[in-house]
Amino acid sequence: MLEPIPFLDLQPGYQVAQSAIDAALLRVAGSGWFLLGQELAAFEAAWALHCGTAHAAGVANGLDALHLGLLALGVGPGDEVIVPSNTYIATWLAVSQCGATPVPVEPDALSFNLDATRIQAAITPRTKVVLPVHLYGQPADMDAIHAVARQHGLAVLDDCAQAHGARYKGRAVGGLADLSAWSFYPGKNLGAMGDGGAVSGGDAALLERVKVLRNYGSRIKYHNEVKGFNSRLDEIQAAVLSAKLPHLEAATAQRRVIAAQLLDGLAGADLVLPQVPTWADPAWHLFVIRHPGRDALQARLAALGVGTLIHYPVPPHLQPAYAELGHAAGDFPVAEAMHREVLSLPLWPGMSEAQVARVIAAVKASV
Repeated sequence: MLEPIPFLDLQPGYQVAQSAIDAALLRVAGSGWFLLGQELAAFEAAWALHCGTAHAAGVANGLDALHLGLLALGVGPGDEVIVPSNTYIATWLAVSQCGATPVPVEPDALSFNLDATRIQAAITPRTKVVLPVHLYGQPADMDAIHAVARQHGLAVLDDCAQAHGARYKGRAVGGLADLSAWSFYPGKNLGAMGDGGAVSGGDAALLERVKVLRNYGSRIKYHNEVKGFNSRLDEIQAAVLSAKLPHLEAATAQRRVIAAQLLDGLAGADLVLPQVPTWADPAWHLFVIRHPGRDALQARLAALGVGTLIHYPVPPHLQPAYAELGHAAGDFPVAEAMHREVLSLPLWPGMSEAQVARVIAAVKASV
């Protein structure tokens, strides 16, 4: 019997960088310095360079990156932030943690990303920031989003948690907004050995605010300028990320090859495949198909030994956590249809051609 194909296998990512990762762990263990040290500074510089921007600030996780980025942009109680109606709930939670209100806007039906043509109708005098997400690693249309934001004097913070290595019109994601928020959760395209996050951007003053906020509101030890937080990317995670970063480009290239194989192999099958604009180079964090019988399809693939996941089964506006906003089923039909139909297929660097072929065959036999 053939071995099951897991939805995600992180071992190949470790093996390709094993010597550098192991050396990094030993280096930090022997240094006696575990927070806000040389490893963090080195990774921040390398990550900013990768993003094509001037600055980066490591924080404890991706949710904190969003939260502290919004705070640095001045978001607070009474403000509103434009968010996608289909995204992981962390995008909304960061807004709520600021005391602000997330205002959902529907996605473009083909790209899954925030539809810039719908933003205008959601803007009020309380709107402070537009927060697009590069969902599944597909870049949002940032020029169109910026055009609306500039017209109304709004800042833009983009959620890049799934977009490591993605490019928009030839430019790296991470330097396309006033601030960009990253997650280095282990399953991300650049993943740590635990939680981790960062904020990148070109404005030194904004990044300095993030650095103050992440460290108890302090620039100088025991001198606190503002009410801050404890959200620091530790030296171990920074060192691991630095060890893995040189392999990100090759890993992204592998993801693109596998995605192309899936697109070619599944062409003509009775399902909706990802659509990629000519100006986008996705990072392919996820390969997401749509099918009206999604749950049955997932069960049939499981029986054939193919692991899948649903990203995501319930949109934020229908989560109990946001019941106070008063949204009901039918309020955001585009997002709701997506959440009923989406299914993520296996895709990770190190997948063999035989595994990709088995996934294609299983899907074609199951739809």
